[in-house]
Amino acid sequence: MIFSIFGRMKKLSLILIAILLPLATFAQRGLNIGYIDMDYILENIPEYKEASTQLDNRVQEWKNEIDAKRREISEIKTQLENERTLLTKELLEEREEDIQYLQDQLTEYQQKRFGPGGDFILQKKQLIKPIQDQVFTAVQEIADRRNFDFIFDRTSEIGMIYAKSNYDMSDQVLRIITRAANREQIETRRDRVELEQAENRTVEQDSVVQARAQASENAKTERELYIEQRRRERDSVREAKKAAFQARREEILKERQARTDSINAAREAAQKSKDTIN
Repeated sequence: MIFSIFGRMKKLSLILIAILLPLATFAQRGLNIGYIDMDYILENIPEYKEASTQLDNRVQEWKNEIDAKRREISEIKTQLENERTLLTKELLEEREEDIQYLQDQLTEYQQKRFGPGGDFILQKKQLIKPIQDQVFTAVQEIADRRNFDFIFDRTSEIGMIYAKSNYDMSDQVLRIITRAANREQIETRRDRVELEQAENRTVEQDSVVQARAQASENAKTERELYIEQRRRERDSVREAKKAAFQARREEILKERQARTDSINAAREAAQKSKDTIN
């Protein structure tokens, strides 16, 4: 148990080192950090304010409908309580079932309008997404022009909305996690040697290997495309020859039929002439 905890702490330490060392290097030249206030931006875009007002009006209509349904159910409940002593058991159960049905319908309507995947959330996203796209495009442009390292949104739960790619250490973290996991699983000396060779490869070397693999895959794809093109060309030539042969055959058959018809016509004419003389 102690060794297991120590192993996890060691793995976490390696990850933290991989994350903090590059940041310390970049800190020597100073970070260029900025932030935006998305709420302020949205409040100063007329199109968003107009659409937001329309959505607020729609939301108020939904709330009014919900309040009306609640009042209706409350009135029915009050009426049932007043008449409870006058109703048979069957009628009482039937009225209670009606009330439960109305309550279920109300809950379903509330979820449809204001639930996690309800109309309010969906329409709010549809309303804000075009503005967000414009903001992110503008942030990217400003970051590139003024050489920002990070840009945050002070009103967002996500926080960071832009970061230079050279701060992305995801691959390094994955390499360390994978390395630690592999060390726990190796069984033979050969496995250890192969693992050490893999660990000694840098990210750049991995990129070279991946580039070679991609080039090989591209060459294979080009060969397959070339073979497919040649096959189509052969099929096209074969079909053309077949069509030419068929056309020539039909032409010969027509000529043969024409000669046969001509001979038969001459014979019929000679026979008619002979019959006339007799």
